[in-house]
Amino acid sequence: MLTTHRRTVLKGAAAFAGAALAAPFVSRQGFAQGSSGTVNIFAWAGYINDELLAAFEKATGIKARYTPYGTNDELLNQLRANNGGGFDIIWPTVDRVPNYVEFDLVQPIDESKVEVARCLPGAWKNSETLGAVVDGKRYQVPADWGTEAIAFDRDQSPLEYGTASYGDIWKPESEGKATVRGHSSLVGLGLWLEAEGKLPRPLRDAFTSPEAQTEIFDVILAEAIARKGNIVQFWSNENEAQGAFRVNGATIGQTWDSTAAALGKEGLPVGFIAPKEGALAWMEGISIPKGAENLEQAYAFINFFLTPEAGALYSNATSINSTAVGADALLSEEAKAFFANAYPGDALDKLWWWPVQESWYVAKRNEYQDKFLSA
Repeated sequence: MLTTHRRTVLKGAAAFAGAALAAPFVSRQGFAQGSSGTVNIFAWAGYINDELLAAFEKATGIKARYTPYGTNDELLNQLRANNGGGFDIIWPTVDRVPNYVEFDLVQPIDESKVEVARCLPGAWKNSETLGAVVDGKRYQVPADWGTEAIAFDRDQSPLEYGTASYGDIWKPESEGKATVRGHSSLVGLGLWLEAEGKLPRPLRDAFTSPEAQTEIFDVILAEAIARKGNIVQFWSNENEAQGAFRVNGATIGQTWDSTAAALGKEGLPVGFIAPKEGALAWMEGISIPKGAENLEQAYAFINFFLTPEAGALYSNATSINSTAVGADALLSEEAKAFFANAYPGDALDKLWWWPVQESWYVAKRNEYQDKFLSA
């Protein structure tokens, strides 16, 4: 998938020079005056807070109802159960968008209703090959990007960029101290094995055919089962990942960036670092379900979220990076520091972007995850 344009995706979002400014509430400028109604948002838990919702209503006059979910699979299953109805906005990762198109759950984006210039050009362009565009039609507007890499206790499991590796999670010293998510931990482990020359073929081949996936994941699964004693807790959502460090004794893990950021804000000595094999990078965005009833309001939210002020409100709260042009100039010093510590040196050049996960890949991936969890 994306190889030569990784830094292009991040152009603007990764430019963290300049003084941080407090993000003001967005004015009504740029939105239809007298807008009203409601928009129903189904998004990741922790993504939307009261401050953001209040800013949206102040800017547009539209009330937002926010329902959280914890995993991509939870979102997909809920939308399939409702036959694409019940919500006006959903927030899938870009590599899973083709799944929604396959099941006829989302509608094409009307680009004439989107303020495209507000989105980082690299994110808009490169999302085309990451899953946002299917058969020539766009089904998602890029909203944010982030990574899954290594969270670590600075006192008990200190790591440094350049030597930090996914292998640190699986080494003998981490026995009974690690937390991982079932399916993505197999990919992280696979990247370490690939770097060690222990995979039969490149890991990315696993996303090209069921046969290649089986050949590669058989090797990864055997290694994961042999080292399963390292795992003190598996996680499947943000709350579980945080809980592993907060109450269950984890000192190292493969987690989302937001997990480590939240723990750090609590005062826990938890850092986040890109491993030498490359942090697992994902892009997310806003899609509109087939059964959306409030289209005008849905597009109003999209355009609001792509303002610098809204992007900064979001990033300052979550430590996930906005695709809104100019949001980086409004980030807090805390958000800037987190980014700089997580991706020093050439870390941005080494990001490992998730390829499109077709339905056959997800089904087989879940089989390997289940085998790992039950071993």
